[in-house]
Amino acid sequence: MAISLLNPKAEVARAAQALAINISAAKGIQDVMKSNLGPKGTVKMLVSGAGDIKITKDGNVLLHEMQIQHPTASLIARASTAQDDSTGDGTTSTVLVIGELLKQADIYIAEGLHPRILAEGFDQARTKALEVLDKIKIPVEINKENLTDVCRTSLRTKVHQKLADLLTDVCVDAVLALKQGDKPIDLHMIELMEMQHKTETDTSLIRGNISTKIIIANAGLVLDHGSRHPDMPKSLRNCYILTCNVSLEYEKSEVNSGFFYKTAEEREKMVVAEREFIDQRVRKIIALKKSLCDGKDKTFVVINQKGIDPISLDMLAKEGIMALRRAKRRNMERLALACGGDAVNSFDDLSESCLGYAGHVYEHVLGENKYTFVEECKVPQSVTILMKGPNKHTLIQIKDAIRDGLRAINNTIEDKALIPGAGAFEVTANKELLKFKDTVKGKVRLGIAAYAEALLGIPKTLAVNSGFDVQDTIVKLQEESRLSPDPIGLDLTSGEPIVPKDLGIFDNYIVKKQIINSCTIIASNLLLVDEIMRAGMSSLKG
Repeated sequence: MAISLLNPKAEVARAAQALAINISAAKGIQDVMKSNLGPKGTVKMLVSGAGDIKITKDGNVLLHEMQIQHPTASLIARASTAQDDSTGDGTTSTVLVIGELLKQADIYIAEGLHPRILAEGFDQARTKALEVLDKIKIPVEINKENLTDVCRTSLRTKVHQKLADLLTDVCVDAVLALKQGDKPIDLHMIELMEMQHKTETDTSLIRGNISTKIIIANAGLVLDHGSRHPDMPKSLRNCYILTCNVSLEYEKSEVNSGFFYKTAEEREKMVVAEREFIDQRVRKIIALKKSLCDGKDKTFVVINQKGIDPISLDMLAKEGIMALRRAKRRNMERLALACGGDAVNSFDDLSESCLGYAGHVYEHVLGENKYTFVEECKVPQSVTILMKGPNKHTLIQIKDAIRDGLRAINNTIEDKALIPGAGAFEVTANKELLKFKDTVKGKVRLGIAAYAEALLGIPKTLAVNSGFDVQDTIVKLQEESRLSPDPIGLDLTSGEPIVPKDLGIFDNYIVKKQIINSCTIIASNLLLVDEIMRAGMSSLKG
């Protein structure tokens, strides 16, 4: 072989052997992932080298955390995580469909069919499957009920049902709080904050109560620091909020400088003048507070990105002003969106128009950590989801689930359409592809038949994970699908056929579209590999 002459140390797998390596890798990663699919799927425990535990059934997390050494399996894993990056869901399904496509292809290739013909059949089947997807998609109004249905379907496959239902309400309310007409939604304006505290199962909206674990400050923010003076008020109502980036402490000059004085009196004057410079800034804040709040049922909060020294804090505390220093920059951006007003860099022209407003600002202390809640804002364009859980891996699991839930809602708003879930698309596409196969001449139809059979891998896996007999379930689904005009899915509780849209079980259109496209391309590419060579620079050394 030519490569052996060029590099005697090269490792080569040719023709049938190369194909067998690719197919076995796809089957291997499929077998690892398939038990996680659907709401009834099992969970995996990942243990790191340091002994840290992560319990999850989220395909994206598993593929990121597992060390996959096989190059083909690694390629499939990267394609699946790319699916998550672009749409937020569908990682496990992508692995399963690629595995099923190669498994079906293996049957025909063993009988002597050329992989190129199969790849052509896959391509025609992909085009037909996308037509079926467009035909069964359901245009929806963007309202709380529809968004709740799709988010619930997505989250129940990540966490247990009770927690999923609670997180669904949190995610939907968070996104709807940001939605303004037809403008695109910036999900970065939803801050995810963790509190290792209490348990994870009761979630509530911060509209004035902070009772639980996953809380959404749906009309404000949660800042992960508190005021730095013991005499400052811990809770204020009807607050004007001044967000600023102005230093209220002694600062060293950026160039080398020094005090020069002849007498002690001159030195005292210089010290007073230096202090006066800071005090004037604080007095401007106090003057604005007095003009707006004195004699009225109003209070005043200062949130500064730079420092506030103890003397300045004392002056503000005597006036009943709550002041936070060294706020994170991302919080400053969100504060202006949540509360209104402008973030000011100078106190020269302070006026009421610069200020934001919040109905309730209060401090919550947990162990050594202080949290400041800014709630009841008038027109919030930024919110915080505060997640509570008893331990670190629970919080990470909740965080991953919330991210996926938010993406599912955002996809629905962008697509303005949904697809019936519970395996309904795969059963319908299988039926339509088998009809389409009869209209195609030549060996290509075998590729279409293989594609149709591979799609049934999803409902089959759902049935297995729910404890039902595969053949019995698939036969029932196909019979019902032939008789019913509506797409038919699988009820994971009873194992009987159902109409998913009647029960509010929906998947994202963009997720299914992406799965069909990426799985077909990757499976076709892997089928057409007839030689695997490990002959890079590293194998020439030594």
